[in-house]
Amino acid sequence: MKFKLNTDEAKLLKKVSGISSDDIKGAYNIRKDGKAIERVVTDNINIVTKEDKTGIDIYIKENTVGEQVHIPVIISKSGLKDVVYNDFHVGKNAQVTIIAGCGIHNCSSDDSEHDGIHRFFLEENAKVTYIEKHYGSGNGTGKKILNPRTEVNLKKGASLVMDSLQISGVDSTIRETYGKLEEDANLVVTEKIMTDNNQYAKTIFDVSLDGENSSCKVTSRSIAKDTSYQEFVSKISGNTKCFGHVECDAIIMDRAKVIAIPEIDANNVDARLIHEAAIGKIAGEQLTKLMSLGLSEKQAEKQIINGFLK
Repeated sequence: MKFKLNTDEAKLLKKVSGISSDDIKGAYNIRKDGKAIERVVTDNINIVTKEDKTGIDIYIKENTVGEQVHIPVIISKSGLKDVVYNDFHVGKNAQVTIIAGCGIHNCSSDDSEHDGIHRFFLEENAKVTYIEKHYGSGNGTGKKILNPRTEVNLKKGASLVMDSLQISGVDSTIRETYGKLEEDANLVVTEKIMTDNNQYAKTIFDVSLDGENSSCKVTSRSIAKDTSYQEFVSKISGNTKCFGHVECDAIIMDRAKVIAIPEIDANNVDARLIHEAAIGKIAGEQLTKLMSLGLSEKQAEKQIINGFLK
């Protein structure tokens, strides 16, 4: 590897992508403080810098199976606002894993921000697992701001499984996901968020089920602590014979606040759409049961939270 990272930057990279500078395999593009610092492509996965704006195009050949591509972003420069546009073009019958995510380390009084706009174009029967982690660190008063936007376009029989996790330390985030699904396409999204202090998180899902037998399942789990605020907004439009399910589960603690705003639009008699939401504090019987096993209240609380976000 050609690139060098300091200790804090190496920790960020490991947190959001699970890799370090000496153990990356397959195709990857590492972005640091607004610039790509190293890139590797393979015979089946090509990464090209955009000419009209910041970002990259990732091209995955049809019938590519079992390969991975990493595109993590790390920011350690305070006061930086980084905006990137990444497009994924996935060929027919490909089966790949894409690992993204962003980490910000800020020890200054200036805000640091990363806005990532990711667009997915999956051809027929392509299958993608997309993993995205967000994390903030540093003891500065400047905010760590992350605003991911994901746009999903699935052709006939295509499938995208999206696993999104906000670990901790993010002061403000607006997380948007938009999708358009054709016949037999499938979108599965699992989101997990934890906020504390006076952090703010808003999630927006807007998915259109346009093709017959298309389906979408969205699961959002969150913990809101201290005086943090979370808002969950979801909309699924069923325009033909299809299935959509949205589930929002949140635990609130201290003086935190969580709002869930569901919308399901059934525009066809054969559209089956479901929304479930549960918001509340940790159940007393859960704490009592764990404390009876010898755990302190704080230990029991931590175990419940960790289990909730798994």
